[in-house]
Amino acid sequence: MGIEEKRIEVGGLEWYYLEAKPESETDKAPVVLLHGIPAVSFCWTEVMPDLAQQGFRAIAPDWIGCGLSAKPNKSDFAYTPDAFVEALDGFLTSLNLDRFHLVVQGFLGSVGLQFALRHPEKVVRLAILNAPVTPKAKLPWKIQQLGLPLVGDMMTQDPLLVDRTLETGSGYTISEQDLDMYRRPFLKSSAAGRSLLTIVRNLQLKSAMGEIASGFPEWSQPTLVLWGTRDPWLPIDDAKAFAQILEDGEFIAIEEAGHYPQEHWSEPVIEALVPFLRRMAV
Repeated sequence: MGIEEKRIEVGGLEWYYLEAKPESETDKAPVVLLHGIPAVSFCWTEVMPDLAQQGFRAIAPDWIGCGLSAKPNKSDFAYTPDAFVEALDGFLTSLNLDRFHLVVQGFLGSVGLQFALRHPEKVVRLAILNAPVTPKAKLPWKIQQLGLPLVGDMMTQDPLLVDRTLETGSGYTISEQDLDMYRRPFLKSSAAGRSLLTIVRNLQLKSAMGEIASGFPEWSQPTLVLWGTRDPWLPIDDAKAFAQILEDGEFIAIEEAGHYPQEHWSEPVIEALVPFLRRMAV
């Protein structure tokens, strides 16, 4: 199954996204895949063809400020969770996606979870891959540095920060070919670094975790917590504890994976994700 590169303008902001479609029409809900920091939609390219082969339309956008999507000045876009949730809702509405499965990962995954809590009627099933889910979650120092005064300004202009962060989080060496995809926005313009700096500074993780902690005990949609056990930043015990508070939650560990399991362990991700998405409601 091929992956198409697409763009759409919504509310004056251009979104870049990837899409993989099944060969024939399907009544299955589409799957929306959201990346973390400092990843981009490319991180889902090992997963998307398999989803399409199983009959799911798969859509993976670059968040505003990331990858090849628009990188507005902070005076034009706040880069707060509220701004991201509103922008994401506009993007999905423009694609006529009113009901879909949602898959979130990483430290922008918290924004995806906030979106789910604020729009539960749109989410059929939710899958969470190594994202902050409890008040114990903290931005790792590796990412905190990207938002520091002066230090962050310099670090976020260095394309090699992508290598260091992705490889530290995953615990694996990423191929030069793949790294070229992640570095590309930083090599094209200084706007990518400025946007990343602003994202880290405005993530509001503490308040986001408060919303998640208070909202998910009331969450009723089926939810898969799929976790790379070698994540150096988000402990597996917190993920297990979160799964236990869910009304319809399931926990699966991927023993050798780190913070970005879809990168190096796409096969076990698909092996867990597809049966979960195909399962009929009881």
